[in-house]
Amino acid sequence: MSRNIRKAAVLGSGVMGSGIAAHLANIGIPTLLLDIVPRELTEDEKKKGLTLEDKVVRNRLSQTAIQKLLKQKPAPLAAKENISLIEAGNFDDDFERLKDVDWIIEVVVENLNIKKQVFTRIDEVRKPGTIVSSNTSGISIEAMAEGRSEDFQKHFLGTHFFNPPRYLKLLEIIPTKNTDPEVLSFMKTYGEDVLGKGVVEAKDTPNFIGNRIGTYGLIMTVKQMLKGGYSVGEVDSVTGPLIGRPKSATFRTLDVVGLDTFVHVANNVYDQVEGEEKEAFEVPTFMKSMLEKGWLGSKSGQGFFLKQGKEILELNPETLEYEPRKKLTAPSIELAKQAKGNDKLKALVYADDRAGQLLWSIMSPVLVYTAGLKGVIADDIVAIDNAMKWGFGWDKGPFELWDAIGVENSVKKMQAEGQQVPAWVLEMLEAGQTSFYKKEEGQELYFQNGSYESKVVNPKVIYLKGLKEKNGVIKKNSGASLIDLGDGVAGLEFHSPNNSIGPDVTQMINFAIEEVDRNYEGLVIGNQGKNFCVGANLAMILMEAQDDNFFELDMVVRQFQQTMMNVKYSPKPVVAAPFGMALGGGAEICLPAAQIQASMETYMGLVEVGVGLIPGGGGNKELYISHLEGLPNGVEKDLQKITNQVFEMIAMAKVSTSAQEARNNNFLSNHDGISINGDHLLHDAKRAVLALASRGYQAPKRNKVPVVGETGYATLLLGIDSMLRSGFISEHDSKIAKKLAFVLAGGRVNFGTEVDEQYLLDLEREAFLSLVAEPKSQQRMQHMLLKGKPLRN
Repeated sequence: MSRNIRKAAVLGSGVMGSGIAAHLANIGIPTLLLDIVPRELTEDEKKKGLTLEDKVVRNRLSQTAIQKLLKQKPAPLAAKENISLIEAGNFDDDFERLKDVDWIIEVVVENLNIKKQVFTRIDEVRKPGTIVSSNTSGISIEAMAEGRSEDFQKHFLGTHFFNPPRYLKLLEIIPTKNTDPEVLSFMKTYGEDVLGKGVVEAKDTPNFIGNRIGTYGLIMTVKQMLKGGYSVGEVDSVTGPLIGRPKSATFRTLDVVGLDTFVHVANNVYDQVEGEEKEAFEVPTFMKSMLEKGWLGSKSGQGFFLKQGKEILELNPETLEYEPRKKLTAPSIELAKQAKGNDKLKALVYADDRAGQLLWSIMSPVLVYTAGLKGVIADDIVAIDNAMKWGFGWDKGPFELWDAIGVENSVKKMQAEGQQVPAWVLEMLEAGQTSFYKKEEGQELYFQNGSYESKVVNPKVIYLKGLKEKNGVIKKNSGASLIDLGDGVAGLEFHSPNNSIGPDVTQMINFAIEEVDRNYEGLVIGNQGKNFCVGANLAMILMEAQDDNFFELDMVVRQFQQTMMNVKYSPKPVVAAPFGMALGGGAEICLPAAQIQASMETYMGLVEVGVGLIPGGGGNKELYISHLEGLPNGVEKDLQKITNQVFEMIAMAKVSTSAQEARNNNFLSNHDGISINGDHLLHDAKRAVLALASRGYQAPKRNKVPVVGETGYATLLLGIDSMLRSGFISEHDSKIAKKLAFVLAGGRVNFGTEVDEQYLLDLEREAFLSLVAEPKSQQRMQHMLLKGKPLRN
């Protein structure tokens, strides 16, 4: 049957419930957020003369939760206006309205009896065919559905989001034995394509996949820390990025999650398993003491770490007193920092020093434990690996990690220590298969039930690395590669450090445009690095400036400007596919493209003032033009107002907090696309190229640009001088702002004069180069390179 979700309801307005409602609003789904009716008035309500019968009181919990969405960090809403799609209500007055929605998500307290009461009421009002799901983090989905109608049970399943729902990729979907296969299939597709999640199907077991393994890993780390005499800080110094885990490592993660939440999740498994596994999930005594003291982590102001002034102290688990934070030092750490790929992990886990002993003692039990759960918590190793990568931020899932350190060698060491390696792993090795994953003829295979099976590949996911391995590259240099994406579309991938722009990248962009004009339908500019592009190669610019090579710099800037004009006026469509940070030059690459297909999580801005410069690759001109063209038809262009807006955006180095906000700021136009699922970004960009080509794409006409001229420049100067006198900006800030104002105003021409784009580019380049020569700008550049943050001088 054809199914769609046009309206949803979330029951429970806590942090998780309101976060799910916000994510639904971000994708355009009107959502009803319900909670219980308060039993008492607040003091403020009493002062206003309100009673418990007033609607504003009865909806207080859900309405307060909605308002909190505007203040939470990181922001649950992709744009503040999305809040209008969330409507507050309560269980007493609005439960009947559930008959009007297509999906009901339960997010009430983690208590089976309370949840069953809620589902009884839902069953009475929902229309047949409405999907109902629970966001429980570990209560049995089967038990919740007991006693419900046949239609309810067919349309019921678990949908476990991870917090915060907007940002964390993992969505565990847990069917019951009665869930209609069509409903399960729909929700898996909907979760990936519409919600933008990485979906794994989990079995109805305690804590499902992510929290089962993640909690075991965390509690095992704590126990090995106590056993080996390590400190909290020492553990965190080696269990973060060094081994492919998030910067928050172990104990900082626990502080962020909250000790109370962690203990609840650990106890959920502890209460439902037996024997050695039960013992493994027993929370250490010192953590119980922390819980009694209310040392829960970030939410209580102290936990495993305590910040005093600028110093961060770590908890001593034996004395429960705070001490200066320590870092673990060992030869293997230094060796690992020099190694690459899997050799990095091998250098650590097999080392006979304090770091190696700790990492082996916490990794090997997790690998053995996880292998023992295959078939119990999920059908295959791929789901388990994906759950840990998407839900916990691991670079490699457990089985990928096992492959990385070598299955044969690690199993020998595990057996020598008396660890009970699951039989299926030993059988795999006995059959001569030494890895859980392997590649054959360009296909990735995984070990399953005695043989290798092909990974299911979603056609909407384009992996550039695999594509290059299979088809090679059209051309490459140190900064970028041109790749055949198939169907007549080429892809330009940046791979310079931080994907920064230098002469090598501009050279490849120009080659790509020429090659595409000859042999392809169009071009996608995109990559799969950490960020799309953080801007120009700042180190190169600073080095040339300090050597007084301004002729070279002038040539480099001219080339970059001309390259961006080549992108804009390419005979074939160029689609930019930004994600993550698209800053400075990264934004300048996107702005002139025929179309932008941005990931929902795109943080775009012209931030050059932070390093004492202004945009130099046409960014000022393109953002100004996009503001002019972004006005609705029939609206008269107020040139001064538009110039002021663009000036403020660039001078304040404003960066969008989402692609939707980038659209509000005119970095994206209404015809540009937004991909909710970042994994589908290149596929969506490729489709955009083909759509433009199929419509007979023609390059835009080169029109002249109206500017505010000298009078508009004078207006901007008044504002700059006022900011300087008020102490909001420094003398050098003022100098930068005046250069920017002159460029945006179009120099010394009359108000309303229409000028050529090249004229504006010349003004921009002159201003950029004059600022590069300023000692204070060079200080700002150097500070950014050394410290990673702006200098105010």
